[in-house]
Amino acid sequence: MLYWIAEQLGFPGILNLIRYLSFRTGAAVATALLLGLIIGPKFIGWLRVRQGKGQPIRSDGPQSHLAKRGTPTMGGLMILTSLMISLFLWMNLSNPLVWACMFVTFGFGAIGFLDDYDKVRKASTAGVSGRVRLLGEFVIAGIASWVIISQTGTELYVPFFSWIHPDLGWFYIPFAAFTIVAFGNAVNLTDGLDGLATMPVVIASMAFMLIAYVAGNKVFATYLGIPHVPGAGDLAIFCGAIVGAGLAFLWFNAPPAAVFMGDTGSLALGGALGAIAVSAQHELVLGIIGGLFVVEALSVIIQVFFFKRTGKRVFKMAPIHHHFEQLGWSEPTVVIRFWIIAFVLALAGLSTLKLR
Repeated sequence: MLYWIAEQLGFPGILNLIRYLSFRTGAAVATALLLGLIIGPKFIGWLRVRQGKGQPIRSDGPQSHLAKRGTPTMGGLMILTSLMISLFLWMNLSNPLVWACMFVTFGFGAIGFLDDYDKVRKASTAGVSGRVRLLGEFVIAGIASWVIISQTGTELYVPFFSWIHPDLGWFYIPFAAFTIVAFGNAVNLTDGLDGLATMPVVIASMAFMLIAYVAGNKVFATYLGIPHVPGAGDLAIFCGAIVGAGLAFLWFNAPPAAVFMGDTGSLALGGALGAIAVSAQHELVLGIIGGLFVVEALSVIIQVFFFKRTGKRVFKMAPIHHHFEQLGWSEPTVVIRFWIIAFVLALAGLSTLKLR
């Protein structure tokens, strides 16, 4: 909105700063961060009153988690509120890539909200049917992917090999939709400990902030040998808003958490990162930068696969963060060590910009 106003006025005086992506990205971080910190306490109080017993805790999970009963969920609403306001203030809303990523973020957030609401209402860990959730997610991701390819094309770029970029044609839409849905659910599975998913999402967003910026700049993209995507630079602002909103939420979600993100936040943030990666044509790099989320999701798939066929478990408990808890690691130890892994993986993903 502010960008549109400044554009209509011809960027006079100090409003000329709004012309620059770097300024608007920093402003988006600050806006989302401050809004999140301001609305957080009242929002948490409102959730606590409305939910009563808070998020249902798995009876088959680690016994230490039973002490978390009464902690409110749907904290993702805080994230989405500060994120939405920051985006509408600082984004160039004439960019179709922006609307595609926003559609995924708030569409997945709505699905997550319905799931959280169902769990709280029934006081059960079983929410909306998994098939219904996945159907809704694929519809949203498919529409967004169709919008994205109208701006970016259908080529798939392979990390480390700048000359390998096969054109997937119309098959790109299901591939992109799968990427978005898979990453949304991978972040959702990771959100099982206080602060565990939040900081890795912030780290991944910071990495994609840089990727989106250079992909949108023809000079930088040509120099680095990565695909130039006109308009992708605006997604750096999107990533900045996620960073600010995520850090504000982490203030309240740090152990011991005063509020849980819930599916409302984890699905939305995971979907947002997936959509941004697809828009910047760095889908495969997302698997490196977000490798922690990939491992969490794979641990569940492996556990279910082997248990159904052999009756035996590969891990003491899945997702894998619970496995380490069962080995005797304290919750803060698991969280901080996973943060370190997320940071290292982000650096590894960023190295693909130059190692080609």
